[in-house]
Amino acid sequence: MMPLMTTSPETADTSETSRDFTTIGVVGLGTMGAGIAEVFARHGFSVVGVELDDDGVARGRRHLEASTGRAVTRGKVSEDEAAELLGRISTTTSLEDLAAADLVIEAVVESVATKQQIFRRLDAIVDPRTILATNTSSLSVTELSTATSHPGRVVGIHFFNPAPVQRLVEVVRTVVTDPTVLADVQALLARLGKSPVVCGDKAGFIANTLLFGYLNHAASMFEGKYASREDIDAAMRFGCGYPMGPLALLDLIGLDTAYEILETMYRQGRDRLHAPTPILKQMVTAGLLGRKTGRGFYTYEAPDSSTVVPDAATPSADEAAQLRHDIRSVGVVGTGTMAAGIVEVFAKAGYDVVCVGRAEAKVQGVRAAITKNFDKQIQRGRATEEQKTEVLGRVTGTTSMDDLAVVDLVVEAIAEDLAIKTTLFENLDEICKPGAILATTTSSLPIIEMARVTNRPQDVIGMHFFNPATIMKLVEVVSTVATDDAVAETTLALCAKVGKVAVSCADRAGFIVNALLFPYLNDAVKMLEAHYATADDIDTAMKQGCALPMGPFELLDVVGNDVSLAIQRELYLEFREPGFAPAPLLEHLVTAGYLGRKTKRGFRDYSAR
Repeated sequence: MMPLMTTSPETADTSETSRDFTTIGVVGLGTMGAGIAEVFARHGFSVVGVELDDDGVARGRRHLEASTGRAVTRGKVSEDEAAELLGRISTTTSLEDLAAADLVIEAVVESVATKQQIFRRLDAIVDPRTILATNTSSLSVTELSTATSHPGRVVGIHFFNPAPVQRLVEVVRTVVTDPTVLADVQALLARLGKSPVVCGDKAGFIANTLLFGYLNHAASMFEGKYASREDIDAAMRFGCGYPMGPLALLDLIGLDTAYEILETMYRQGRDRLHAPTPILKQMVTAGLLGRKTGRGFYTYEAPDSSTVVPDAATPSADEAAQLRHDIRSVGVVGTGTMAAGIVEVFAKAGYDVVCVGRAEAKVQGVRAAITKNFDKQIQRGRATEEQKTEVLGRVTGTTSMDDLAVVDLVVEAIAEDLAIKTTLFENLDEICKPGAILATTTSSLPIIEMARVTNRPQDVIGMHFFNPATIMKLVEVVSTVATDDAVAETTLALCAKVGKVAVSCADRAGFIVNALLFPYLNDAVKMLEAHYATADDIDTAMKQGCALPMGPFELLDVVGNDVSLAIQRELYLEFREPGFAPAPLLEHLVTAGYLGRKTKRGFRDYSAR
């Protein structure tokens, strides 16, 4: 098995540099360029900012003054410090004024021809030891370096917006980048308080490669009318803890920018998952670019506003789901962590719950788990003994399936095995009263397979809770082609009544969350497998560059590589998309028994922790 990369020579100790940096040049003083200039000036460097003309210089100055002004207002710097910072930045319209710079970063329009012209001119102006860098987010650094006579000194330094705030910087090496240049740039960025990650020269680098594949998939899901924009976004926010849903994030980035990045990535890699989904091109052509034009996937109060306003696609409050079936009592089959959490959720919401397990000890284990959760909350002052007694009083434990004959809804939460689940549904069909809703918590198995073994497929639905069920807000409500509309509406309304955020989708592998999450995780494994970047750098890039709660390898080791592989296989079998084929490295880890935290070894070794 190939070695797992968590560190590499490029990410070794780089606290010492082989050259002194005193003067930094920044070509282009738009939002990003001005932010980069501010970062260096904050840390005591002299900065020379270059713009095309006097108007550009004036705009750049306004960007700088506005940014430092906000820092003063927020108490980040004093007025004197802000004035001192601005005093370290000189501006010009002549590239010749960069002759004494030790590092020059271009941050101009994403055009190969424009950037190459700048590099060609800089090559003749600056000292041969001066490092030339590009802030491109997707163009080939290698191609840009060919415009110079010393391509070994050219590197990508991709800051994230806003540069003064975002810690992540992707350092992009070409096949000819001088290792000392790479080391010196990393050390310099560390002095700025940034988190540099090293990667190869491939369109999208780390963060955009992984992010935009996911965003493109979400747009395709919306285009196919699989789920509403609100449900797709809510699923990823509440199911994965992402700060924004994918469609809202596309609106923030700009659909034209997203389209160009995806197009560049596809042209270079020919990965079909990066081919922009047609709706993106249609919306860009129509001028629906997102927040900056006031309309994209959502409609905004005004151009450049973040305030979403209702439009024709916004669900009406009058259309809120209603309980079309009378739900008074609930049955839960299963005694594992998920089942115990679901029992607690319904009992806390005031429902009488019948919990069915295979053995009395297992059933008592559910009561013990609920008791333990309450005792923790009582210690923290968030619950009382009276509330605990009241909730436990609503829970009836039993080992007899026949006790489910009186309930209005049954939720099964047993092993993720289709044969076992279908046998259970055959029994539920015989035991439960007519009109009772039969629900499964499966995360990946086809619900229609369970529905078809019953004489009431119209009453079968998916209720995919997320673990831990008592804390996670999301429930995916999954309808099959046979599910009755009243059953689906009742289930959605019931989720809201027990304090959950319900999203609606059809019976398709992965539903919403797993269908978007696991291809992204699989892409990260492929990136590691190709030795493109280290696991540590990939995790850092996604946490700091995209504000995700966990990096992909942290998450894979928590979920379990065996679970991840099983879900990825289901997605591949369902969609027959070559890009969904499980990464060989993931297969090898599972074969070796490296399943993640539960076996003390996965993408990382936890034996000493």
